[in-house]
Amino acid sequence: MKRVVITGAGTINALGHSVDDTLEAMREGRCGIGKLEFRDVERLAIQIGGQVRGFEAEGRFNRQQMTLYDRFTQFTLFAAQEAISQSGIEFVGDDAARSGVVLGTAGGGVSTWDDNYRSVYEDGKNRVHPFVVPKLMNNAAASHVSMEYNLKGPSFTVSTACASSNHAMALAFDMVRRGMAPAMITGGAESMLCFGGVKAWEGLRVMSKDACRPFSANRNGMVQGEGAGIFVFEEYEHARARGAEILCEVVGQAMSSDAADIVMPSKQGAARAMSGALKDAGISGDSIGYINAHGTGTAANDKTECAAVADVFGPHADCLKISSTKSMHGHLIGGTGAVELLACIMAVRDGVLAPTIGYEEADPECALDVIPNEAQEVKVDYALSNAFAFGGLNAVLAVRRV
Repeated sequence: MKRVVITGAGTINALGHSVDDTLEAMREGRCGIGKLEFRDVERLAIQIGGQVRGFEAEGRFNRQQMTLYDRFTQFTLFAAQEAISQSGIEFVGDDAARSGVVLGTAGGGVSTWDDNYRSVYEDGKNRVHPFVVPKLMNNAAASHVSMEYNLKGPSFTVSTACASSNHAMALAFDMVRRGMAPAMITGGAESMLCFGGVKAWEGLRVMSKDACRPFSANRNGMVQGEGAGIFVFEEYEHARARGAEILCEVVGQAMSSDAADIVMPSKQGAARAMSGALKDAGISGDSIGYINAHGTGTAANDKTECAAVADVFGPHADCLKISSTKSMHGHLIGGTGAVELLACIMAVRDGVLAPTIGYEEADPECALDVIPNEAQEVKVDYALSNAFAFGGLNAVLAVRRV
């Protein structure tokens, strides 16, 4: 087995248009959630979200590209440019032939779906653009990244609801670890913040109208976000040979299925995924210093996740630091684990633990150190990133300081 390190990271989300801006916002406990701005938002019961502001696609992509790039693809390419530029990696020769792209998204081109449904059903048009299908398909972002950077190895998209990007990164990690590829571009993206995207989530009755307050006793639901997180996962010796800066090492992953309920979380399924990641990494639970929780801010998720942590870590759970950065950037659905991995990198690289903001009242069913409202400086050697999805599909990654 090869060692796998992260040599590049890129992002765009409600907290910032770069990794540095995002981590600064996390350190400051800044909230990126605000009033949504798009067509017909006044018809929605839910009018807040972690919306990306100030992103001008027209100035970044040409007219032909705009006909092919849904907003989630635009976010992906934007973040990929930052990640690959930071890494300094060049995909030529054998590296190009064997390296690939594995990305996660739950909805793919939701804005494109929404616009074209309007065109056909509301405006009564009988024709849509010939590139609607290649624009909205879930694999569009992965395909465009592979074309942009000459990546000819295994490339595909994973769609497992809120665990999509963690599943994608787990698969990319395994491909590099097993020697299938010297490097993989991985992560995820989502852009569901349009009328139809929010209206669909409203129907579940799990959305908050005012704020995301994970683990707080007065929490009242999740808040959607949008954006992308993209990483370069690279074989350790390959990275060293070219003198690349290493952000952290990926040391383990695990996936599990609740096999129980389509929407209600399972303590046992979450626990199996965390335990599996520890086993895969070859470490004990006592080694973990920080967990970036799934922490959606719903009554069911947060208490179930805390119970699973208590089961897996036993007495060490009282020493663990755990936070949900969804309180700041919202829930990016299929892209959420990718943006949240940045908090784990910050924890093991910089010793700064992102807070859970909006925390107001202690909940006896969430009796862990959830880093309320203010970041903490703590030396951390190992961290976990949790993602637990509708459908009972779970994926957990383990990283360590290098």
